[in-house]
Amino acid sequence: MSKTLYVVSILILALACKSESKRKELIKMKETYKKEKKQVIYQVFTRLFGNTNTTNKPWGTIEENGVGKFSDFSEKALNEIKNLGATYIWYTGVPHHDVIRDYTEIGISNDDPDIVKGRAGSPYAVKDYYNVNPDLADNLQNRLEEFKALIERTHKAGLKLLIDIVPNHVARNYEGTSTPDGKEPFGASDDTSVEYARDNNFYYIPGQSFQVPDWRDGYAPLGGENNPMDDSNFYENPAKWTGNGSRMAKPDFNDWYETVKINYGVRPDGSHDFDNLPDGFEARDYVAHFDFWKDKNVPNSWVKFKDIALFWLEMGVDGFRYDMAEMVPVEFWSYMNSHIKMKNAHAFLLAEVYNPDQYRNYIQRGKMDYLYDKVEMYDSLKNIMQGDGWTDHIPIIKRGTQDIEHHLLHFLENHDEQRIGLDQTEDDEVITKPFSGLGKGIRSGSSGFALQPSRET
Repeated sequence: MSKTLYVVSILILALACKSESKRKELIKMKETYKKEKKQVIYQVFTRLFGNTNTTNKPWGTIEENGVGKFSDFSEKALNEIKNLGATYIWYTGVPHHDVIRDYTEIGISNDDPDIVKGRAGSPYAVKDYYNVNPDLADNLQNRLEEFKALIERTHKAGLKLLIDIVPNHVARNYEGTSTPDGKEPFGASDDTSVEYARDNNFYYIPGQSFQVPDWRDGYAPLGGENNPMDDSNFYENPAKWTGNGSRMAKPDFNDWYETVKINYGVRPDGSHDFDNLPDGFEARDYVAHFDFWKDKNVPNSWVKFKDIALFWLEMGVDGFRYDMAEMVPVEFWSYMNSHIKMKNAHAFLLAEVYNPDQYRNYIQRGKMDYLYDKVEMYDSLKNIMQGDGWTDHIPIIKRGTQDIEHHLLHFLENHDEQRIGLDQTEDDEVITKPFSGLGKGIRSGSSGFALQPSRET
C-alpha cells in the first residue's frame, strides 16, 4: 500500500469514527430528553425552509428570490426533524401578515409599501388573524386547507406545532377579511372620536391624520422601486397609536410604524379598566382562573384574541408562541390562557418576556407554561462565548431562577438572536445553518430550542 493511500485510508476511518461519534451523541441526547420529559422546539421561518433559490437580491421579488411553501414540509423532512429529537415545530410567519405582492385576484387588498417593512413584510404585522400568509400556498384559494394538511403531516410525524400570536399590535392596515360570521375584525366598532374607550380595540389621536415617518439613512420603500402606492402617504384618520406605544400622528422612523397598538383596557394614564386578580391567585390553577373570569365583563380586545386562539386550537394547532407578551397586562393572560387550557389542557404556551423581575408574574398569575430565558442565560452565555463574560455568573443565575427553572426555555439562537457562538464577522450563510450536518433536506431558516423538564400541574 502506498504512503498516500495509507494516509487517505486513515482519514476516511477518522471521519467515519467522527460521524459515528456524532450519531451516538445525538441518540444519547434524544434518550435524555425522553427520560427527563424535556420538550425540544425546532423553529422554522416558514417562508425560508424550502426555498432553494440562492439569489438573495435586496428587495427582490418572489420570482427573483423564491419563497418556501407549506408543501416543502414533506413527510421525509418532518420525520428528519423528529429524528433530531424535536418534539415541537414552531412555524414562524403563518398568520396572514402584510406583504408587497398583488393578490387582488383572490380578494386580498394590496398593502402599501409606505407602511410595510420589506417586500416580504413582517410576520409580526398581522393583517388577518383568521387566515394564513398567501405567499406560503401553492393554491391561493386553498391556502387555509394547505395549512390544515401541514398540521396533519406534522402530527403524523409525531410532532406537535406552534404558531405565533402577536397580542400587543396588529398591522396598521388590519382588515380581518376572513373573520368568521358573528365576529368582528379589530376596530370595526371603535368610537374613533375619543383617544380611549374601554371596548375600543385601538387608541386614537382625534383631529390628526397619520403621517408616514421621515425616511433616513438612505432608506426608501422597496429600495426606491416605482410603485403606484409608494407616495409617502397612507390614509388613516384619525391616526392611531403605533405598536411600540408612540402617541404621535407621525411616528419616528425607528418606531414600529407598520403596526398599531391594541387596547386592553389600559387607560392612557396607565390605570386599569378591568378587574384585578385576587391576592393568592398566583398559586391557583387554570380552572380557578377560568372560573374567576366567567362572570366578569372584560375589554373587547380580550375576547377577540381569545376567539382567535380557540379558532387555531380547533384547527389542530397545539400551542402558541406569544410575541412581546410583557407589553400586555398579566390579567389578560390569566383570562386568555385559562380559556385555552379549558379547551386543551395540554396546549403549549410560550411567552416572550425579557424582564426577569416579571418572570414569576407571567408564569404564576398569567398561567404561562414557558418563558424565554434570554436576558439571564442567553445573554450571559453569549458574553462568555465572545470573551466578555465569566462562567462564575452562571451558578448565580441558576440559583436566582431555581424555583421557576422548569418554566424557562433555554436557547442558543432564534429569529431575533444570533447563534450564541457566532463570530459577528461570519457571513449570513453560516447563521442560517443550524443542525448543520445532522440531516439531509433540513434547509436554512430553522432553529433548535431545548426546554427544561416539564412538570405536571
